[in-house]
Amino acid sequence: MNKGEIKGIKTLGQLKKSGYEARSVKEEMRENLIAKIQNEEKIFEGIIGYENTVIPDLQRAILSRHNVLLLGLRGQAKTRLARMMTALLDEYTPVIAGNELNDDPLQPISAEGKEVVAEMGDKTPIEWWHRSDRYSEKLATPDVSVADLIGDVDPIKAANLRLSYSDEKVIHFGIIPRSHRSIFVINELPDLQARIQVSLFNILQEGDIQIRGFKLRLPLDIQFVFTANPEDYTNRGTIVTPLKDRIESQILTHYPKTVVESLEISRQEAKLSEGQKKRVTINEASELLLEHVAFEARESEFIDRNSGVSARLSITARENLVSAAELRCLKSDDKSSHIRMSDLWGIVPAITGKIELVYEGAQEGPLHVAHNLISKSIRKVFLEYFPDPGQFKKTKTASPYQGIIDWFSREENFDLPNALSNKDYRAALHRIPHLAKVVEQYQPQADGDFQLFLMEYVLHGLAEYSLLGKEIVENGFGFKDLFNSMFNMDGDEGGFDFDDLS
Repeated sequence: MNKGEIKGIKTLGQLKKSGYEARSVKEEMRENLIAKIQNEEKIFEGIIGYENTVIPDLQRAILSRHNVLLLGLRGQAKTRLARMMTALLDEYTPVIAGNELNDDPLQPISAEGKEVVAEMGDKTPIEWWHRSDRYSEKLATPDVSVADLIGDVDPIKAANLRLSYSDEKVIHFGIIPRSHRSIFVINELPDLQARIQVSLFNILQEGDIQIRGFKLRLPLDIQFVFTANPEDYTNRGTIVTPLKDRIESQILTHYPKTVVESLEISRQEAKLSEGQKKRVTINEASELLLEHVAFEARESEFIDRNSGVSARLSITARENLVSAAELRCLKSDDKSSHIRMSDLWGIVPAITGKIELVYEGAQEGPLHVAHNLISKSIRKVFLEYFPDPGQFKKTKTASPYQGIIDWFSREENFDLPNALSNKDYRAALHRIPHLAKVVEQYQPQADGDFQLFLMEYVLHGLAEYSLLGKEIVENGFGFKDLFNSMFNMDGDEGGFDFDDLS
């Protein structure tokens, strides 16, 4: 029922006259889902990349009145999906006022609710429960007990009410009975001890609970949603087979399948202040670089694929990239700035904190792995804006990059500190002949700050394709002729340590 329909309905008698009919929570969600589909309403707003996979599976489960297991690696929006299911509940639902188990006035299940209705009849006071309150969530940890989930005898209640321990009123109900007529989510189900998982059998199959020696048969009305990570089955625990058998629908989640989807998610989820948005301009090329870092990480030989690489990597990397540019602005007294390639060093903490390394990766070290991922991303995205530098060697045709390479062969080095002001940054890049011409030739629509970004990108790209040398300078990068840089190497084959840039 909506807010307009509940006006003036405060007792059981008034509720009966309104024509209200009791429905199970699963039936309620099913009917509301059908209505939304027929009205062509957007369901699960903001969930990107699941339109043809996960969401149809979830809709089928709801139509089938199934409990659901969302199975997937970390950072795949499993909990978010579960929380958004509340949109399929009625806006307001009646409950007996002050009732512990949120009893339906027409169908009370608790001893307390039945007594109130028997005693007060149509005068039984009711309250209206908003759908946002009809959601409960529990993170499964090894210390979760049956009492936490189901309930236990409360000796303090027995003493205060002077009740015998055989009286059902001495029971202190756990989170599951208190979620009657709601959506209840258990996150990371395999982390729940096997003996605790067993306590869920009857609730899922018969809909009743067992507490100590009480003969309780509470027909709980709950939509169960469980989440689990496949890695947990081997590393931390498992879902016992009889419990898994009782969960009717298992739905597999996944990471974004395309860079476009991943980029859309990052744009939507990154938390940037209005001040950051005004101070820092981010371009699509830099956005693509961030997304490709995540895609490269999921394929990297140094990273545990079974652990997964969360979508949060791209999101936090975007936040760090903007913050790196913002910090540069604050130090150089520029009121605003465009993203620079050198700002990419700022995303390293977002990478190292989101990856699980295999043995080979641990030997390389997280900073080297992060640099390796950024390098691969630079190489891949470079080809979306400029021609492959290697193709000109194969075809023996004139390379558009040759003028730049020749200039470096004549110059000793070219340093590009990250702390340069916007004015000095522009002047530095325009010192290199042919650099602007390459950008104008292949990206003629780029102008202003974006053109400068692409000019710097050409330098990084040529270095990644082994046509220029690149090294760390104070808080920035230095570029030089590759032949000269080979003779000036210090023997460190581990690549750049982006940590030095901070």
